[in-house]
Amino acid sequence: MLLLLAFLIGVIAGLRAMTAPAAIAWAATLGWIDLSGSWASFMGSIWAAGILTLLALGEYVTDQLPATPSRKVPVQFATRIIVGAFCGAAIGTPSGGWLICLVAGLLGAVAGTLGGAAFRARLAASFGRDPPAAFVEDAIAIIGAFLVMTALPVSASMPIPA
Repeated sequence: MLLLLAFLIGVIAGLRAMTAPAAIAWAATLGWIDLSGSWASFMGSIWAAGILTLLALGEYVTDQLPATPSRKVPVQFATRIIVGAFCGAAIGTPSGGWLICLVAGLLGAVAGTLGGAAFRARLAASFGRDPPAAFVEDAIAIIGAFLVMTALPVSASMPIPA
Protein backbone atom coordinates (compact mmCIF):
# COMPACT_ATOMS: atom_id res chain seq x y z
CA MET A 1 0.00 0.00 0.00
CA LEU A 2 2.80 2.43 0.86
CA LEU A 3 4.47 1.79 -2.49
CA LEU A 4 1.27 2.67 -4.30
CA LEU A 5 0.82 5.83 -2.24
CA ALA A 6 4.48 6.80 -2.83
CA PHE A 7 4.00 6.25 -6.57
CA LEU A 8 0.80 8.31 -6.55
CA ILE A 9 2.38 11.22 -4.65
CA GLY A 10 5.09 11.11 -7.32
CA VAL A 11 2.38 11.36 -9.99
CA ILE A 12 1.04 14.42 -8.17
CA ALA A 13 4.55 15.93 -8.20
CA GLY A 14 4.64 15.30 -11.94
CA LEU A 15 1.39 17.22 -12.36
CA ARG A 16 2.19 20.07 -9.96
CA ALA A 17 5.63 20.02 -8.37
CA MET A 18 4.79 22.00 -5.23
CA THR A 19 1.45 20.36 -4.46
CA ALA A 20 3.05 17.07 -3.41
CA PRO A 21 5.43 18.50 -0.77
CA ALA A 22 2.70 20.84 0.48
CA ALA A 23 0.46 17.80 0.99
CA ILE A 24 3.22 15.92 2.83
CA ALA A 25 3.88 18.95 5.05
CA TRP A 26 0.20 19.31 5.92
CA ALA A 27 -0.10 15.57 6.59
CA ALA A 28 2.89 15.76 8.94
CA THR A 29 1.59 18.93 10.61
CA LEU A 30 -1.83 17.37 11.15
CA GLY A 31 -0.34 14.12 12.46
CA TRP A 32 -1.47 11.97 9.53
CA ILE A 33 2.12 10.87 9.04
CA ASP A 34 4.77 10.82 11.76
CA LEU A 35 8.02 12.28 10.47
CA SER A 36 9.24 13.43 13.89
CA GLY A 37 12.78 12.41 14.69
CA SER A 38 13.53 11.63 11.05
CA TRP A 39 15.46 13.37 8.29
CA ALA A 40 12.11 14.82 7.13
CA SER A 41 10.96 16.10 10.53
CA PHE A 42 11.07 19.71 9.29
CA MET A 43 8.05 18.87 7.12
CA GLY A 44 5.92 18.70 10.28
CA SER A 45 6.39 22.40 10.91
CA ILE A 46 3.52 24.79 10.30
CA TRP A 47 6.15 26.99 8.64
CA ALA A 48 6.98 24.29 6.09
CA ALA A 49 3.29 23.69 5.42
CA GLY A 50 2.64 27.40 4.99
CA ILE A 51 5.63 28.11 2.77
CA LEU A 52 5.01 25.06 0.59
CA THR A 53 1.33 25.99 0.29
CA LEU A 54 2.31 29.49 -0.89
CA LEU A 55 4.71 27.96 -3.42
CA ALA A 56 1.96 25.63 -4.64
CA LEU A 57 -0.45 28.55 -5.04
CA GLY A 58 2.24 30.45 -6.92
CA GLU A 59 2.71 27.46 -9.20
CA TYR A 60 -1.01 27.41 -10.02
CA VAL A 61 -0.78 31.06 -11.08
CA THR A 62 2.45 30.81 -13.07
CA ASP A 63 1.21 27.68 -14.82
CA GLN A 64 -1.41 29.86 -16.52
CA LEU A 65 1.16 32.26 -17.96
CA PRO A 66 2.02 31.84 -21.64
CA ALA A 67 5.77 32.23 -20.98
CA THR A 68 5.87 29.30 -18.52
CA PRO A 69 8.17 26.61 -19.94
CA SER A 70 7.02 23.07 -20.59
CA ARG A 71 7.21 20.63 -17.70
CA LYS A 72 9.31 18.43 -19.98
CA VAL A 73 12.26 20.83 -20.29
CA PRO A 74 15.25 19.52 -18.29
CA VAL A 75 15.02 21.86 -15.27
CA GLN A 76 11.26 21.42 -14.87
CA PHE A 77 11.44 17.66 -15.42
CA ALA A 78 14.35 17.23 -12.99
CA THR A 79 12.58 19.29 -10.33
CA ARG A 80 9.49 17.10 -10.56
CA ILE A 81 11.56 13.92 -10.36
CA ILE A 82 13.48 15.18 -7.30
CA VAL A 83 10.30 16.34 -5.58
CA GLY A 84 8.50 13.08 -6.38
CA ALA A 85 11.41 11.05 -5.01
CA PHE A 86 11.57 13.22 -1.87
CA CYS A 87 7.84 12.92 -1.22
CA GLY A 88 7.87 9.18 -1.86
CA ALA A 89 10.74 8.79 0.59
CA ALA A 90 8.83 10.84 3.18
CA ILE A 91 5.85 8.50 2.88
CA GLY A 92 8.10 5.48 3.44
CA THR A 93 10.14 6.97 6.27
CA PRO A 94 7.89 6.10 9.25
CA SER A 95 7.88 2.41 8.30
CA GLY A 96 11.58 2.28 7.41
CA GLY A 97 10.85 1.79 3.70
CA TRP A 98 12.07 5.19 2.59
CA LEU A 99 14.42 3.91 -0.14
CA ILE A 100 11.90 1.77 -2.02
CA CYS A 101 9.28 4.49 -1.62
CA LEU A 102 11.81 7.02 -2.95
CA VAL A 103 12.09 4.92 -6.12
CA ALA A 104 8.30 4.60 -6.34
CA GLY A 105 7.92 8.38 -5.97
CA LEU A 106 10.56 8.98 -8.63
CA LEU A 107 8.82 6.62 -11.08
CA GLY A 108 5.48 8.23 -10.28
CA ALA A 109 6.93 11.67 -11.01
CA VAL A 110 8.13 10.52 -14.43
CA ALA A 111 4.70 9.04 -15.17
CA GLY A 112 2.92 12.12 -13.87
CA THR A 113 5.11 14.51 -15.83
CA LEU A 114 4.80 12.73 -19.16
CA GLY A 115 1.25 11.47 -18.68
CA GLY A 116 0.07 14.81 -17.31
CA ALA A 117 1.51 16.69 -20.28
CA ALA A 118 -0.18 14.33 -22.74
CA PHE A 119 -3.49 14.41 -20.85
CA ARG A 120 -3.49 18.19 -20.64
CA ALA A 121 -2.65 18.56 -24.35
CA ARG A 122 -5.59 16.32 -25.30
CA LEU A 123 -7.89 18.08 -22.87
CA ALA A 124 -6.82 21.51 -24.15
CA ALA A 125 -7.44 20.37 -27.71
CA SER A 126 -10.94 19.22 -26.77
CA PHE A 127 -11.67 22.54 -25.02
CA GLY A 128 -10.07 24.49 -27.85
CA ARG A 129 -7.85 26.34 -25.36
CA ASP A 130 -5.50 25.59 -22.49
CA PRO A 131 -6.83 27.36 -19.34
CA PRO A 132 -9.77 25.00 -18.69
CA ALA A 133 -7.46 22.01 -19.12
CA ALA A 134 -5.00 23.56 -16.66
CA PHE A 135 -7.78 24.07 -14.10
CA VAL A 136 -8.87 20.44 -14.47
CA GLU A 137 -5.26 19.34 -13.95
CA ASP A 138 -5.00 21.61 -10.87
CA ALA A 139 -8.12 20.01 -9.42
CA ILE A 140 -6.81 16.50 -10.09
CA ALA A 141 -3.50 17.36 -8.36
CA ILE A 142 -5.17 18.91 -5.30
CA ILE A 143 -7.82 16.24 -4.86
CA GLY A 144 -5.33 13.48 -5.60
CA ALA A 145 -2.85 14.78 -3.04
CA PHE A 146 -5.58 14.98 -0.42
CA LEU A 147 -6.75 11.44 -1.17
CA VAL A 148 -3.19 10.08 -0.98
CA MET A 149 -2.58 11.76 2.38
CA THR A 150 -5.87 10.56 3.86
CA ALA A 151 -5.20 7.02 2.59
CA LEU A 152 -1.98 6.69 4.58
CA PRO A 153 -2.41 3.63 6.76
CA VAL A 154 -2.17 4.04 10.50
CA SER A 155 0.83 1.74 10.43
CA ALA A 156 2.65 4.28 8.23
CA SER A 157 2.87 6.45 11.30
CA MET A 158 4.48 3.70 13.39
CA PRO A 159 7.95 2.27 12.86
CA ILE A 160 8.32 -1.38 11.95
CA PRO A 161 9.63 -3.27 15.01
CA ALA A 162 13.19 -4.56 14.66
